[in-house]
Amino acid sequence: MDETLEIDTVVRHPKKKKKKKKRPVTWSLIKSQNQLIWMSVPLMLYIILFAYVPVWGWTMAFQNYKPAKSFSEQEWVGLKQFKFLFTDDNFLRVLRNTLAMGIINLVLGFVTAIVLALLLNEIKKVFWKRTVQTISYLPHFLSWIIVTGIVATSLSINDGIVNIVLMKLHLIKEPILWLSEGKYFWGIVGASHVWKEVGWNTIIYLAAIASIDPALYEAAEIDGANRYKKMMFVTLPGIKATIVILMIMSIGHVLEAGFEVQYLLGNGLVVDWAETIDIFVLKYGLAQGNYSLATAGGIFKTVVSVTLLLMANGISKRLGEERLL
Repeated sequence: MDETLEIDTVVRHPKKKKKKKKRPVTWSLIKSQNQLIWMSVPLMLYIILFAYVPVWGWTMAFQNYKPAKSFSEQEWVGLKQFKFLFTDDNFLRVLRNTLAMGIINLVLGFVTAIVLALLLNEIKKVFWKRTVQTISYLPHFLSWIIVTGIVATSLSINDGIVNIVLMKLHLIKEPILWLSEGKYFWGIVGASHVWKEVGWNTIIYLAAIASIDPALYEAAEIDGANRYKKMMFVTLPGIKATIVILMIMSIGHVLEAGFEVQYLLGNGLVVDWAETIDIFVLKYGLAQGNYSLATAGGIFKTVVSVTLLLMANGISKRLGEERLL
């Protein structure tokens, strides 16, 4: 009886593990790692030069900037440019387009990449698996100039493959002007992004799937699970952490809806649906010479992206999931 009580006491009150003390940072420790420090110097210089030095240009957003004047001669206007942004109908329209296309790209990109990775994992013959992977990767290495040319040709009203196939299937009676109607533009941009990047986006998911213990699949098969159940209850939970981390990173880039595809496929007929914040910055900054307003638009985009990233990271932390910070 006494032995049982003693065992219960040990089980219920396990000894707390002692936390390892962090090694203090000393000059001797730094000196012992001087090779790593010197190796990191070029990277640090690159980050400072291209990531932090340009932040000085943000001061233009608070000025009535004139290129011919020195910094001390510039007229400071405070938040005037930002007030104009939030009351300008053009900017609100551009913000709507950017958010809409960014969310479409995010959702379609995530879903298609995960689905393709799961399907590729189910292909047992290496030859066919490598063939499908190669075909899906190839568009990633094409520039947007080539991709938009292929898209425009495919959607052409005269000999475009899309109109021809739809008419052969009797889904439409006459060719559709895909690039001349705004209601189709967001979907075209989303489909173009998926076609170009879906294969490349599956690489990290396939790597995560490869790290799953094969014993889990064997145990699921012994329990009577078929392919689909193993996919749902073994593979997906196994890559859950990867999905969450990539989702957080992608949410931070939701305003990166793109520039090239909208600029190259857009025209006067769909301009109200095609312009993004990047095109807005180019239009006002270079075409009209309003550098202050263009800088304010760029700052707004950066601040919103960082805010969304922190919010997504905080929500993931509260839910007990993986997080970046």
